[in-house]
Amino acid sequence: MFIGEYQHAIDSKNRIIIPSKFREELGDAFILTKGLDGCLYAYTMEEWKLLESKLKKLPLTNRNARAFVRFFFSGANEVTVDKQGRSLVPQNLLEYASINKEIVSIGVSTRIEIWSKEKWKEYNESDIDMDGIAEQMSELLI
Repeated sequence: MFIGEYQHAIDSKNRIIIPSKFREELGDAFILTKGLDGCLYAYTMEEWKLLESKLKKLPLTNRNARAFVRFFFSGANEVTVDKQGRSLVPQNLLEYASINKEIVSIGVSTRIEIWSKEKWKEYNESDIDMDGIAEQMSELLI
């Protein structure tokens, strides 16, 4: 399980440091793709296979399903971690997530989200009614 928040910078060669606590679970290779809310998602190979099998079950005849599958798979890249714990982020993903210098990596249970520091700050300062969301989610969990 991925948990926690880590701040770091991207280097001049478009590499990011994967926090050591995340590296242990990610392994030597993982899938990096476009995420929702303007961030990137990183999945272990095992978790990606589970997500892939769920996405394959979406109906091809449904326009929204096709768009959603396209979104995740078109941005997906297999990424490796070097001996210094760095991973190269493809340019198209950097542009999608508006990442240019400082980033925030957060653990979200089965995935890691990688945000530009500015977008993460904006997200946290937005008018999200977390109490209301928690109330709605509790109904789904019971």
